[in-house]
Amino acid sequence: MAVRNIAEAAPPTPWSKNLAQPTIHPSAFVHSFSNIIGDVRIEANVIVAPGTSIRADEGTPFYIGENTNIQDGVVIHGLEKGRVIGDDQKQYSVWIGKNACITHMALIHGPSYVGDNCFIGFRSTVFNARVGAGCIVMMHALIQDVEIPPGKYVPSGAIITTQQQADRLPDVQAEDMQFAHHVVGINQALRAGYLCAADSKCIRTIRDELEQSYQNNGINGSQRSSEVSSSSLSAETVEQLRYLLEQGYKIGTEHVDARRFRTGSWTSCKPIEARSLGEAISALEGCLAEHAGEYVRLFGIDKSKRRVLETIIQRPDGTVKAPATFKAPSTSSSGYASSSYNSNGSSKLSNETIEQIRQLLASGYKIGTEHVDERRFRTGSWQSCKPIDANSTNEVVAALEDCMNNHQGEYVRLIGIDPKAKRRVLETIIQRPNGPVSVSGNEKSSFGGAGASSSRTTGAAVSTKLSSEVVEQLQQLLAGGYKISAEHVDQRRFRTGSWSSCGQIQANNIKEAIAALEAFLAEYKGEYVRLIGIDPKAKRRVLETIIQRP
Repeated sequence: MAVRNIAEAAPPTPWSKNLAQPTIHPSAFVHSFSNIIGDVRIEANVIVAPGTSIRADEGTPFYIGENTNIQDGVVIHGLEKGRVIGDDQKQYSVWIGKNACITHMALIHGPSYVGDNCFIGFRSTVFNARVGAGCIVMMHALIQDVEIPPGKYVPSGAIITTQQQADRLPDVQAEDMQFAHHVVGINQALRAGYLCAADSKCIRTIRDELEQSYQNNGINGSQRSSEVSSSSLSAETVEQLRYLLEQGYKIGTEHVDARRFRTGSWTSCKPIEARSLGEAISALEGCLAEHAGEYVRLFGIDKSKRRVLETIIQRPDGTVKAPATFKAPSTSSSGYASSSYNSNGSSKLSNETIEQIRQLLASGYKIGTEHVDERRFRTGSWQSCKPIDANSTNEVVAALEDCMNNHQGEYVRLIGIDPKAKRRVLETIIQRPNGPVSVSGNEKSSFGGAGASSSRTTGAAVSTKLSSEVVEQLQQLLAGGYKISAEHVDQRRFRTGSWSSCGQIQANNIKEAIAALEAFLAEYKGEYVRLIGIDPKAKRRVLETIIQRP
């Protein structure tokens, strides 16, 4: 694509009359809906997406290194005064190194330096700062007046304005760098595709190949969209497949008839070895057709062989509900949910709790229990019950009920433990002093319910919107040195697990944390909101709890 029409000379100003023009490498792609003004040097294989503004009319010059991608809505500008030293030891208003990702709506304002292999997340701002090579800056962050050492990780919503804050940032992990490299690869493919689309010879060749392919397979023009659509899969399922493939997950499916569904005896379908969305859809439709009249579920498998986004996509009556994360199938969707776990012989545990146990065991987690009386509940002084060394749901249920029987009149909670990292992945209260909990802690509404009002003064902190369990969880996270944040999602995106960050909670005490969380609940009223606990050293989540539902 020609770039002359969107590359302009710098205007004459009191501080510069050289009318410098951009220098753009022939292999770079600059979209016609972007603007590049002044002394901007764009190296090989750069992609500049629509809606960007790269304006070297005040601060100048700018440098953008090879293989870097500048995504939609990015603004790059600079102050008249102030320069940084680039890797070539020359002065620049803005220097962006090789293989960098400046993602949607980010602002890089000079004097600023962004090193090689850096990732700057959505809507983040870098101003009068130096970001060392290999840094990962997540979404909605502010970096100002500091120098970030190489290889550091800046979490979403962080405000880094002092050097002490910058020096304390955690190191980037291998999976973070893999994600950044993945984004670079995706944008390089887009760059090549856009350049091909603008070349009549290139695009004609591809169209001829596609036409030949369709003819060979007996597919006419009206059927060409079948690769990305399906008559038997919902749009949400297709999008979930697309997401799993893009993130590098393997795809698995399982089926079970109505009788065995009650005992959770799922059987694997034929493995899906798909390299494209069309192949994955075809394989999944084959599984659905082969097991018509049964339950079928879809899930992704990560490199650690753990399941993600496990979703029931077919039921015997043809209905499909939203994806379930530690949640039993809806009672409205079939007649089995109300009695589906009676075979476990539990009269005290809810269906949701038993499903949580089943999911934890299937994911390779260990299960523990803790108890505490009402007086010590306020200070979070939980004590462990007898260790549970069991691999079957029935044995774990029996052990949990034994703990509940031995500690009647007390709080009892279920613990999920990652045995490799030795960290907790779930904490759910399953018994209160007035008896077993009918709905699990993760699934219970945060606006009241039995037993909630009697203990809302946990730790001398009072909340009119949060349950006592949530307040107690906040207290434990703060006491453990964990960071706290929250995420929200509307009902439509809840089906695909597309949660958005509300922002990190910067709280020094329980009252500040409660106030911040209640503000999020008010801001996102009518949506799902979940509380997140984060281990700042390992950068891993230790808690995810839904605290508000529509």
